[in-house]
Amino acid sequence: MKRLPTWLEIDLDRLDRNIETIQTAVGADVGILLTVKADAYGHGAVQVASAVAQRVRIFGVATVDEAVELWESGIRNDILILSPILETELPPVARHGFAITLPSASFADAVARFAPARPLDVHVEVDTGMGRTGIAEEEAFDEIVRIARNAAVNLRGVYTHFPVSDTDAEYTRGQIKRFRALVARLREAGVVVPMVHSANSAAVDGVAESHMDLVRPGLLAYGLHPAGGTPGIAVAPVMAWKSRIVRVRRVAAGRTISYGRSFTTRRDSIIGVVPVGYGHGYPLRLSGRGAMLVSGHRVPIVGRVTMDMTMVDLTDLPAIPAEGDDVVLVGSQGDESISFHDLATWADTICYEIMCMISKRVPRTYFRRGKVETFKTLLGVLPNNVAV
Repeated sequence: MKRLPTWLEIDLDRLDRNIETIQTAVGADVGILLTVKADAYGHGAVQVASAVAQRVRIFGVATVDEAVELWESGIRNDILILSPILETELPPVARHGFAITLPSASFADAVARFAPARPLDVHVEVDTGMGRTGIAEEEAFDEIVRIARNAAVNLRGVYTHFPVSDTDAEYTRGQIKRFRALVARLREAGVVVPMVHSANSAAVDGVAESHMDLVRPGLLAYGLHPAGGTPGIAVAPVMAWKSRIVRVRRVAAGRTISYGRSFTTRRDSIIGVVPVGYGHGYPLRLSGRGAMLVSGHRVPIVGRVTMDMTMVDLTDLPAIPAEGDDVVLVGSQGDESISFHDLATWADTICYEIMCMISKRVPRTYFRRGKVETFKTLLGVLPNNVAV
């Protein structure tokens, strides 16, 4: 990666092992719906989907365009759009055969008015406590019966979603009990429900009764546990974030560093400049409170994180690094490591946001068996030898 000042390293072998580990944990009869929305949480949806297409039954996205991106890249697994869509988005859905999440029986009527050439595959979300989207559970039986009778749609699944599966197993089990009762009632009424699913990452890992016909791992597949704890399912982080020192400066005591002059050196100091900032998705909230790894040691961020550069204090290192030396923002170096959960804690947010914020200006390098397989930048996918 000698030509890169800042880059991501994505280990496709680790991703593959994580999916295999999840499959083993849930059992061979349970399918995997891998969540690749938001560019696979910053990992790159096309590259991720291509790498594990043989292990995954369905890919889950949030928007029609995300689904089209996968389709145009050659992905032919089933694709489910998890968020509600607009009626105006029905043409590309019908053209490509994507499955949609149906928000109501009245939307099924809109599909009928659209008159697709063949029935659209739909999943129905039931709101058992998320309080966001989905049909309210007290209305769900009648609505789903009505949907099942609509010839314009093909009911492929019914699902629910958990708001606190990482923190409140008792509440989650209550959701599961009510949801299962609804599905049983639907089947007793003659409604065919081919797939029933509920488990997000935390439930996959910690609430076995949620597994049903499908599980929907997202963060867990990428090697992190939603609560930041030690997962019961042993997965490994897929993505590391690295940079370099581009400038080493000796600064006298009493000098201020960066915008706002919020940091003043209390001693003669050695300050390193790292070419990453909030324009890359490195949070402004890390100003004066985060750390990076240099020479196998944590070094503190000093002053304000700027759009393109961040300063770190190198003064206490055993030896002063050279310009061009590696810096680890997320990952391991020597005996030290920094995780996305660490960044999230320092920035008062969650690791999902940190990962999704990483800008496309940060090149993604995809590894197989320790070698660069694909190299993706703002210029597109480039030959793998460009990154070396």
